[in-house]
Amino acid sequence: MTTVLYITAHPQNGSESYSISAGEAFIDEYRIVNPGCEIIHLDLYKADVPSLDADIINGRSRLNEGVELEQLPEIERSKIVRLDKLISQFIQADKYIFVNPMWNFSYPPVMKAYIDAITVAGKTFSYTKNGPIGLLQNKKVLHIQASGWVYSEGPDVEEEMSHRHLKSIMRFIGITDLHALFIEGHDQYRDRARAIKAEGLKRARELAATF
Repeated sequence: MTTVLYITAHPQNGSESYSISAGEAFIDEYRIVNPGCEIIHLDLYKADVPSLDADIINGRSRLNEGVELEQLPEIERSKIVRLDKLISQFIQADKYIFVNPMWNFSYPPVMKAYIDAITVAGKTFSYTKNGPIGLLQNKKVLHIQASGWVYSEGPDVEEEMSHRHLKSIMRFIGITDLHALFIEGHDQYRDRARAIKAEGLKRARELAATF
């Protein structure tokens, strides 16, 4: 059975968000086309995603020195345990749907925190004498992103940081089968906002049929 990890990073509901609306359209269609799949929704605004901080860095250093997990201070142990659960969940999935708005040319902070959480040596990549190698193979990613301005092409393409960063990280951990759906320009072209959203939902459903 295929496991799909549906990862969303938006504080609003679907009807209020272009990106979440497209994500929901994709998932609804995907369920129809793939009735036997397992879809796990990870809402990053409701999940406990620890940011990398001194507790985590110190705790991991102690573990590398041979200290047992149970011997760590409670705050270090609880954060590391939570990160391990997030990493395990990510590794066990077969396909990933990342859904977010673009804020200030990048993701919401909680998405970056999650990407930091899953990019871990010995778990999703490994250091070798020839450089780091990704450990996740035969997996697939779709990135759905909404932005009020057009950044996927044209004069502002270099300002877009989030998709380019996600693509680099996914390749770093071994995932090269990566697709993107950009819903963009609804603030730039306000008279076409409804049409832009409708087209985005249509493309999301079409992608679900082949993803």
